[in-house]
Amino acid sequence: MDIYLPIANLSVNALVIIGLGGVVGLLSGMFGVGGGFLTTPLLIFYGIPPTVAAASSATQVMGASVSSVVSHLARKTVDVRMGAVMVVGGMIGAGIGTIIFRLLTRLGQIDTAIALLYVAMLGSIGLLMAHEAIRALIMARRGVRPPARKRRHHPLVAALPLRWRFYPSGLYISPLAPLLLGIFSGILTMLMGVGGGFVLVPAMIYILGMATQPVIGTSLFQILFVTMVTTMAHSLTTHAVDLVLAFLLLIGSVTGAQIGGRISMSVRPEYLRVLLALIVLVVAIRMALGLGWRPDEIYTVALQ
Repeated sequence: MDIYLPIANLSVNALVIIGLGGVVGLLSGMFGVGGGFLTTPLLIFYGIPPTVAAASSATQVMGASVSSVVSHLARKTVDVRMGAVMVVGGMIGAGIGTIIFRLLTRLGQIDTAIALLYVAMLGSIGLLMAHEAIRALIMARRGVRPPARKRRHHPLVAALPLRWRFYPSGLYISPLAPLLLGIFSGILTMLMGVGGGFVLVPAMIYILGMATQPVIGTSLFQILFVTMVTTMAHSLTTHAVDLVLAFLLLIGSVTGAQIGGRISMSVRPEYLRVLLALIVLVVAIRMALGLGWRPDEIYTVALQ
């Protein structure tokens, strides 16, 4: 069942794209991550141009985040004040990312830049996740409880001027810290088409020192609005958002998330974390190899 993608300018099998979305949704439901950091690489592996893959993935992440944010708001697990500061930072970051994206596009290096960013981010995060997950698995097998983590923000955060109270997060810190974190997340969202949750969540816990309960909801709150701004920026500047592609991905991800959520209930968390780390590392290695492989065709000529 082939369908034409007007922005990507190629025909794809709709069932395959829905299947890719389903795989990402399955991982999202199993591991509690947005899955956007895997959507773009999988689309690139399938043959979608990296610029279109990144822009359309951000659109898909935005659509998939709506129901999650509504659910967290209803349960009052969102620090709206913290999220609002991070949204402002994310909007600034999206603007900076737009400038970088257009500059790299003019230089003809945007595809390489996206691939390098994914290799660096997924490789480093995958190694950290694997180390922590294997350590937790070994301790669980030995029957040893992991030591309780002391919740405190980073010393650099404590040194920043001005302080606000963020009551749901249990913090009294400078708003500059979440603002800078939001800016970094916005740049990543613009360049990589990710929601940024795989960076935001650990940063909010280990750098800002947030309480565990509002972290996920606040992260999703920020992701929703930043991906919304990113989608608009891509639509108006890079013109790389393929709504047909994003819609097909969304169909698959919604279905896959429901299945993944049920699977996660029957598998030990330690095994899930090890599996997620391995998946992230495999994708990073595949992208790294793709940077060095010689293509079948060194160059192509396209008639406009």
